Amino acid sequence: APAFFQTNVFETFDSEMVLLAAAICTRAGKPLISRQFVEMSRSRIEGLLAAFPKLVGGVKQVQHTFVETESVRYVYQPLEKMYMVLITTKASNILEDLETLRLFGRVVPEYCSSLEESEVCQNAYELIFAFDEIVALGYRENVNLAQIRTFTEMDSHEEKMFKAVRQTQMEEAKAIMKQRAKELNQIKKEAQRGGRAKGFAGGIGSGDVSSHLIEESRLSSSTRQTSSYESSRSSLSSSKQPTLSKALRLGGKTKDVDSFVDKLRSEGTDVSTSSQLRVSKGAAPPPAPTVRSESIHIRVEEKLSVEAGRDGGLTNLEILGIMRLRITDPTYSQVRLLVQNNDSKGFQLQTHPNVDKKRFLNDGVVTLKQEGKGFPVNNDVGVVKWRLQTTDEAHIPLTINCWPSESHGNCEVNIEYELQQDDMELQDVHVTIPIPGGVGAPKVASCDGEYKHNSKKNTLTWSLPVIDESNKNGSMEFTIPGRSDDFFPIQVYFAAVRSYCDIQVSEVQLIETEKSVRFSSETSLLVEQYNIV
Repeated sequence: APAFFQTNVFETFDSEMVLLAAAICTRAGKPLISRQFVEMSRSRIEGLLAAFPKLVGGVKQVQHTFVETESVRYVYQPLEKMYMVLITTKASNILEDLETLRLFGRVVPEYCSSLEESEVCQNAYELIFAFDEIVALGYRENVNLAQIRTFTEMDSHEEKMFKAVRQTQMEEAKAIMKQRAKELNQIKKEAQRGGRAKGFAGGIGSGDVSSHLIEESRLSSSTRQTSSYESSRSSLSSSKQPTLSKALRLGGKTKDVDSFVDKLRSEGTDVSTSSQLRVSKGAAPPPAPTVRSESIHIRVEEKLSVEAGRDGGLTNLEILGIMRLRITDPTYSQVRLLVQNNDSKGFQLQTHPNVDKKRFLNDGVVTLKQEGKGFPVNNDVGVVKWRLQTTDEAHIPLTINCWPSESHGNCEVNIEYELQQDDMELQDVHVTIPIPGGVGAPKVASCDGEYKHNSKKNTLTWSLPVIDESNKNGSMEFTIPGRSDDFFPIQVYFAAVRSYCDIQVSEVQLIETEKSVRFSSETSLLVEQYNIV
């Protein structure tokens, strides 16, 4: 027959293969949820579902079967105390209907921890969204269980970035409150020692110190509010200001200050837990520990984004870094930074427009272009930033290889890591692997480190506190029913206290006298996203 005629015949046959509705009902015929994929009135679908229990009453119970009426066909599968029912036209392909029914039967345990009526009703919307991914306008979509899970999660990279930035701001505000509490405690002790030395003058001095501290706190809060970069942190500090002033009016006893510190600690903990900023799906590394800040504080931050293939190959690797300078004492505003750059990976460096770029590139010195002008005080200033984007696998700090092997309905998964950069120390490493739902917990045969199974999110998280040169290789092996595609995408999180670009400040000098001054610094490398797809 001509090809045109064959195409027309196929299209005519395919147009009749329509799946009308998918429903879950009890053995007694009570419908729990129903999703119609073609235009159909409520009375029509209710009548079809009401007739179903009567039709299956005399059918022998098997794994899956079907019954027909004059107008429709019911393809159903028992799910313990319920039925998974597909209502199709009689002209539909029964083999394709059975394949679609099997996929529906796998989706239900994915979103319901137990096949109970209450569990199905509680997760009704999640099940309906998953049904829409399987069938569109009455026709089966070419999707598998892993793709359905990915589509329904609606993961947002912008949301992750926003939550990560907000988490960092809250942690910084918490650190500032703790540091401020320590300073207040120290000043209070010094005031008490001074009061004992001066005799009766101590009572008056204590009141002066308290009023001075209150005024200093207000000035510090107003200064932080002038910074657009720290708007969120300053608002959080301002909201805590009435509590601070009240605590200072309690008196001169040390236990009152300790109580104030405990209250700040409890408030900081509440702020941290209420943010709930762990990534979707897995556990993210905690922020780097805070260090005691000098009048000149330098912070080096880097963010890593990696996307690699499950069969090898690097799709994209991007590292964004920035060096921030914060000066709290106006005396040290006119300084220069001597930067030691040991980069050998080809980073692109860029200086702030007000920084002398030629001197930085030639001598490694960060200083302002205009002589006699100083850096802003009480403000985080980004002076140098750098970027690396590549597809060279040699630049990956940590590689993850996953080898799932299917056998007799089960899947044996071997996953291993390897530290590529021997000079790096990765902390709080978490490898999150998606696993099939509704099949129980995985059987872990061996594991270097610790693992945790989350039955609600259907994930297995492999955790190691530290990965360095002493344990640069490790593996985990487990078995669970499923297919190879069920264990991707894999997400990786870790932190490091060393710059991947290997750039640091070796010395800070006053411009006028060229005398070295004390400074503090901290370095952090955080994973923004690291996916094996």
